[in-house]
Amino acid sequence: MIQHQYIERDSGMVITERLLGDRMVRLLYHGVRENSTALFRILTSNWSSHVLGMVNFDRPVLNERAFLADCGIDLSECFDPSCHLDTPRKIFERKIRYWECRPMPAEEDAVVSPADARVLVGSFHETSLIFLKDKFFSFEELLGEENPEWQKTFAGGDFAVFRLTPDKYHYNHVPVSGQVVDVYTIDGDYHSCNPAAVVAVATPYSKNKRVVTVIDTDVPGGTGVGLVAMIEVVALMIGDIVQAYSSESYSAPQAVEKGMFLQKGQPKSLYRPGSSTDILIFQEGRIDFAADILDNMNHKGASSRFTHGFQRPLVETDIRVRSHLGTARGGRL
Repeated sequence: MIQHQYIERDSGMVITERLLGDRMVRLLYHGVRENSTALFRILTSNWSSHVLGMVNFDRPVLNERAFLADCGIDLSECFDPSCHLDTPRKIFERKIRYWECRPMPAEEDAVVSPADARVLVGSFHETSLIFLKDKFFSFEELLGEENPEWQKTFAGGDFAVFRLTPDKYHYNHVPVSGQVVDVYTIDGDYHSCNPAAVVAVATPYSKNKRVVTVIDTDVPGGTGVGLVAMIEVVALMIGDIVQAYSSESYSAPQAVEKGMFLQKGQPKSLYRPGSSTDILIFQEGRIDFAADILDNMNHKGASSRFTHGFQRPLVETDIRVRSHLGTARGGRL
């Protein structure tokens, strides 16, 4: 099987990813899916995902520190003492001192990463060098076919796909400052976000259950990057997406609703638990992505399953929540 590598942003090193549950995912997507479509539908359903989540995440951890170290989790970042993190679920839903260990760029026009994740960027515009239409999702399906106004708004725009792995910090943070103009949930399946599954299933992210939040940043105090759609996508063993916006630390979390002003960098929601995906969509001509992310996508020395599956260079960059993703183009109010 082709190994999957990504670029570590801080060092520029090529890292080979240890894909958790890789053998199971390959069996599901290249065995069960090809030979029993009915069983495949059951195994990627809400019920199966919930059961798998309980089996994998609600068992006691006998040695918290050893488990955390094996997952590569930095205990010094955690908000709660390690003795409180006694199940995989509590570990994967952990809080961190993000205000200390995830610094945010000071520029008001900076767009930041919504998660600790591995990111690829693309464009819906056919003349763009990063044109990636219908590779990871169907644009029309992703936003919901019952919402044609948003399809029109974001036509020809740019996007970023953030793949959270099970070991990652699973709170999503707000990538921009602005006012919520729409928020809605779209029901769907629970496909894995393992690269092998993404390549095997056409546009899986637009088939999974997801929450769409549209933020207007062209308002006083906003980032000035136009309308931004933030889509939080469930995956295999994800039970739910809990909206839990906090304006300070993790205190007084509240559901995200229309009319709310969201502050860039603050916690917005939580995946419960496992691996999952965030997608940001920007209006045409409103963002310039960071140069290192664009360069890394074409890295010649890294082997990516996305590159092999989609027949073009697509190497992910490991990015931290609240770090620089891009810059607003067009100025702020």
